[in-house]
Amino acid sequence: MSDLLELVDSHHHVWDPDHRPQPWLDEPGHAPVRRAFAVDDLRAAATRPIAGRRLGGTVVVQCVTSLPETRELLALAEEDPLVGAVVGWADLTSAAVGDVLDELRSGPGGRRLRSVRHLVQQEHDPGWLQRPCVQRGLRALGERGLAYDVLVRSPQLPQAIRLAESLPGLPLVLDHAGKPPLLGRDLDALEVWERDVRRLAAHPQVMCKVSGLITEADHATWTTADIRPVWDVLLAAFGPQRLMFGSDWPVCFLAGGWDRWAATVEELLDDCSPGETEAVLRGAATAFYGLNSHVRKAETPCS
Repeated sequence: MSDLLELVDSHHHVWDPDHRPQPWLDEPGHAPVRRAFAVDDLRAAATRPIAGRRLGGTVVVQCVTSLPETRELLALAEEDPLVGAVVGWADLTSAAVGDVLDELRSGPGGRRLRSVRHLVQQEHDPGWLQRPCVQRGLRALGERGLAYDVLVRSPQLPQAIRLAESLPGLPLVLDHAGKPPLLGRDLDALEVWERDVRRLAAHPQVMCKVSGLITEADHATWTTADIRPVWDVLLAAFGPQRLMFGSDWPVCFLAGGWDRWAATVEELLDDCSPGETEAVLRGAATAFYGLNSHVRKAETPCS
């Protein structure tokens, strides 16, 4: 038996626009992913291993502000052995959010609910995460042993920092590294992003997903050299134990897909030790999302 552990994808999506509309798919440039994507599509796409590891477990993440979608994702996780955890959605502003979370956790697949996410990147209020009603909802997550996935754009990182300061006991993970402004190579904007990411990383309950970076760069021309400065900042700020690989499938299809992103991640990991590679490719996500009982050792050496 190989002593290598399988790869965990900490961030992917499934959707069927005919069943549940995804308004963002109607935006310009999204035609290639304006169709249904299931878990089997990820299985078929994930042909390239990373550092000898093949896909063995995933975390499926909500796309729309919809409780029915979250229920469907939980039912999917109950049925499909590849899906070890769900990042769902619940209305954090609602006084009844605790009851909703309890209902979700008691329903089909409810034991797979490990985190909640809101599309803060679409909120225009620069203090949305600090609203008293939202803070009440976030406390309800912590009281139930759940985490929170932080989806913000680079200019919104100060909100995430204040959140980490106000709720130090709530486990947080920064999705897509806070969406660094890679398009256009604006060095001043990247400097601000780096400053805020380092401030956020100073809070030990915060982890970060190495995901979604290629779609923040030029979809057609990006290279590993464009991604490396962001990787260097993340590695220095969070350390490998608090970084987790994510494919952002199928969104990554817009900028090269699984194989190209996997090859890039492997190149970025070249200078990491085996233990550091293990953390980024499996350990951090396994710990954060409670996947110990789900992701298993590979029975044969990966090729």
